[in-house]
Amino acid sequence: MRAVVQTVSSASVTVDEEVIAEISDGLLVLVGVTHTDTPRTADAMARKVHELRILDGEQSAAEAGAPLLIVSQFTLYADTRKGRRPGWSAAAPADLAEPLVDAMVKSLVSRGATVATGRFRTHMLVSSVNVGPRTVIVDL
Repeated sequence: MRAVVQTVSSASVTVDEEVIAEISDGLLVLVGVTHTDTPRTADAMARKVHELRILDGEQSAAEAGAPLLIVSQFTLYADTRKGRRPGWSAAAPADLAEPLVDAMVKSLVSRGATVATGRFRTHMLVSSVNVGPRTVIVDL
């Protein structure tokens, strides 16, 4: 599992001209799933992201009570080593990825996090205003 975590003053997801999720002063988390990931991986990623000391004053979202916007992003597993067309073989198919992203969200909620999410299998417009900017890649 791989995540790109960004500190944001605001972030939102729009689908079919409707804002379906939005947060203020928190973390935008783009999440990619690969074939070997499991519910245990999803739980570990939730813990890591929630406790990552990336906010002002080296606080975590858990400490600051900051919300998280979780957006599935299969393109995080793009293979760009050859040519100009990315390969997607390392990205898990939606049938495998969706339940694992859902498990990550459930794990975050069980930790007391406020979580908003994108929507699988839709064309999402993701907007964000990055703070810092601070962007961290987390690989598990």
